[in-house]
Amino acid sequence: MEIKVDDIQEEFDGKIIGFDKEGNLVVQINGSDHLINVIDIKSDKFEFLFDNAFHEIKISEVTSTELKIILDGQSMFLKKHAKLTEIIEKSSVISSGATSQNTISSQIPGRVISIDVNKGDAVKQGDNIVVLESMKMQVAIKSPRDGTVRDLKVKEGQSISRNDVVAILD
Repeated sequence: MEIKVDDIQEEFDGKIIGFDKEGNLVVQINGSDHLINVIDIKSDKFEFLFDNAFHEIKISEVTSTELKIILDGQSMFLKKHAKLTEIIEKSSVISSGATSQNTISSQIPGRVISIDVNKGDAVKQGDNIVVLESMKMQVAIKSPRDGTVRDLKVKEGQSISRNDVVAILD
């Protein structure tokens, strides 16, 4: 994976090697091995020790080609390549039980104020699935295509993060 840091022209080459005997993740960056000990993982934040130094990553923006993160206050872009995208899609299939084209995810964090469909309902592209309240505004999450609601992953009043799956379509 190529890693590009804002305002630095150099790109870094990194890959995951595996785990050591203590359960630390071993990564290789520009040919050197490093240990990562994950402390806490949330949907938009990771805390970890990298070579015994504490770091925090916040996920700022995700596109199909890049992941923008803030590492200890420094903005960075991770350039995705085909293999990484494939791995991410496979992991979302495992966690949601559906293919990524069948999931409907929130593009913003917020609180679910209404659910406009029920399990088994037929929906058309553009139909409201849920309505979120975010920063005192109401934002509808709409169906990206025609289909049938297989499952709802949220409840009214629930707070959700960006990229959380709210529903699965058949």
